[in-house]
Amino acid sequence: MNIRPLEYLVAIADLRNFSRAAEACHVSQPTLSIQLRKLEEELGVQLIERSPRQIMLTEVGRDIADRARVVIQDIAQLKSIARRATDPTTGIIRLGIFPTLAPYLLPHIVPEIRQTYPQLQLQLFEEKTDDVLKQIKRGNLDAGILALPITDEQLNYEVLFDEPFVAALPSNHPLADSRYLSIMDLQGTELLLLEEGHCLREHALEVCTLAGALEKLEFQATSLETLRMMVAAEVGITLLPVLAVKPPIAATPNLSLRPFQPPEPKRTLVLCWRKSSAMEDFFQEFAALIRQLPEQMLSTTPEL
Repeated sequence: MNIRPLEYLVAIADLRNFSRAAEACHVSQPTLSIQLRKLEEELGVQLIERSPRQIMLTEVGRDIADRARVVIQDIAQLKSIARRATDPTTGIIRLGIFPTLAPYLLPHIVPEIRQTYPQLQLQLFEEKTDDVLKQIKRGNLDAGILALPITDEQLNYEVLFDEPFVAALPSNHPLADSRYLSIMDLQGTELLLLEEGHCLREHALEVCTLAGALEKLEFQATSLETLRMMVAAEVGITLLPVLAVKPPIAATPNLSLRPFQPPEPKRTLVLCWRKSSAMEDFFQEFAALIRQLPEQMLSTTPEL
């Protein structure tokens, strides 16, 4: 069985029009029609109900079209694997990244990745850390940008950089006038945190333990943007990773950002992949490229 008739069937399923399907597949309409009839003969079933006004798939045609999509995707992956064996920079890299990092890091690294690897197809998947790890181990993702700790013995990782945290406070908060904060300045305060499942929540809880701070139990946010808005609304204070407060992120009214004195709280970001991956050398090169993030993007100064 040839792959092309399956592609034609999927195009008909999507477009329900022979001429548009032929145009999408870059073939003539007669060629598409002939190949689809040959596919029906080979399978021994009618796939398409043809009428002057309407094109519809039969029930078995819909089932086969759904399966054909999977086959086409699998074949594309096989071709990508073969290309990557000789030159990983010309294939597809499926990269997972967690939500409290993705919108703040990607704008700074994707342009450089595209310039350095113009033929690389970077497919990005934004999921929580546990989901990214599962998809890497299952082979659904090639690599992930995550925060330590990573303890799975099936994975390798390369450290990218440390991202400091800053305190986010309402502008009228007593600590908002301080040039730098100490971790112990948080003692006895209640911090707004993210909901369960976010790795940033775990990092913030570690800071709470060190500082003797508490979690504001009646509130849990679903995103950093919610945390930011709640602080501005004077609901409480929180910790934000420094990339989340750098341009192009706009300043928030009634929100003061204060850096910590060394040793400042931080998270360590890494690029991780399966130990069994044949792309080890490329991922180390890829990690080195990401590490070139300008130093000012990670700086914590009173002029945040």
